[in-house]
Amino acid sequence: MKMTNKILSLLFLSGSFVALAQPTGGSGVTDDQLQLNTITTALPFMSITPDSRAGAMGDAGTSLSASSTSIYWNTSMINFAEEQSEISVSYTPWLRQLTNDIHLSYVAGYYNINKRHAVGGALRYFNLGEITYTSAQGDVLREDKPNEFEITGGYAFKLSDRTSVGLNGKFAYSNLTGGSVIQGVQSKPGIVGAADLSFTYFNPDARLGRTKGDFVFASTINNIGNKVAYSELATRDFIPMNLKIASSFNAKFDSYNRVTFALELQKLLVPTPPFVDVIGGEYTIVSGTNSDDVGVIAGMLRSFYDAPGAPATDENGDYIQNADGSYEVVSGSKFKEELTEINIATGIEYWYNNTFALRTGFFYENRNKGARQYFNFGVGFKYNKFGIDISYLAALQRVNPLANTLRFTLRMTLGDGSDADNKE
Repeated sequence: MKMTNKILSLLFLSGSFVALAQPTGGSGVTDDQLQLNTITTALPFMSITPDSRAGAMGDAGTSLSASSTSIYWNTSMINFAEEQSEISVSYTPWLRQLTNDIHLSYVAGYYNINKRHAVGGALRYFNLGEITYTSAQGDVLREDKPNEFEITGGYAFKLSDRTSVGLNGKFAYSNLTGGSVIQGVQSKPGIVGAADLSFTYFNPDARLGRTKGDFVFASTINNIGNKVAYSELATRDFIPMNLKIASSFNAKFDSYNRVTFALELQKLLVPTPPFVDVIGGEYTIVSGTNSDDVGVIAGMLRSFYDAPGAPATDENGDYIQNADGSYEVVSGSKFKEELTEINIATGIEYWYNNTFALRTGFFYENRNKGARQYFNFGVGFKYNKFGIDISYLAALQRVNPLANTLRFTLRMTLGDGSDADNKE
């Protein structure tokens, strides 16, 4: 089978996934029939896009060409880097629509040891600004500056000339309360140990029609780690475990012009909250299942089939109860809700003479799962060993705390790919 046909088949398959993820009436259930049911996690800062390149391409970074920020997106990609090593520093003022003192800082780097082995690392720091703690009577108790950080170490190994796997180990620390006593309960920091798994297929000899280029298929599972609680009495919550499946094609039109097209599907591997309502004066699970006592691996597996769907009601608006005491669910609504949990990220990047880049992208999340829907725009400049990337987020909703988010990244390359290739 020719490579062109392979690429077209993969693109068609990706398009099919996109069609499934989009809100359609094919299941006989509309989005309006599904309730608002967002999936929340502890330590959400672990899944905030840290860099300006992917941040300008709709957060579609998993299959992009290797850089130091691949440690966040896809560590297995650094085996295919053109440079031997790179370091970068990124800065993102966060939620500026709400406050002016929250920011995310990110430092990352990698080093190709030889043809098959590469290592990398990153430090992520999230400052939540200054918070004033008060008593129930409104008296000021103290000032505090909550913060969170994550340390990552990564290793990538080439299975063959075109395939690679990566493994990250992470330690994350979340100090949101400063050890305060809240409603008589002593709080504590959240501590996480987690891992990322990644895989990349990289074909530098691909063709799309008559256009030569690099084709990438990549998949990652991020943040596989323990559940977290901020006190001994609190329920332990999942961290943002995430599955990403992505592909990209870097079209090389000539020695001066190249364009990368990237498409990515993302899904939280976290159980969906059940639908709960008051029946007979008591809170009752109408559909779905309680996941408070579910372990990490069981929770990841359950995330593929546990959507509660839409409860069925009679002409009076009352829930229809089955003979076994459970409640009836509208046919097809569980599958429909599972599809709405797939987020879509897509982006385009244009480089001229490997010196100047223009980028844009779009991120889609269903309105019942958080409604993050926004366009991204950005530019990049590279001169010798140094580069700078800047991105801007334009939200579709008029009132959106992410609107007007800016990201800045400075990069510096050390050595080149030939240095790594010559090492055995």
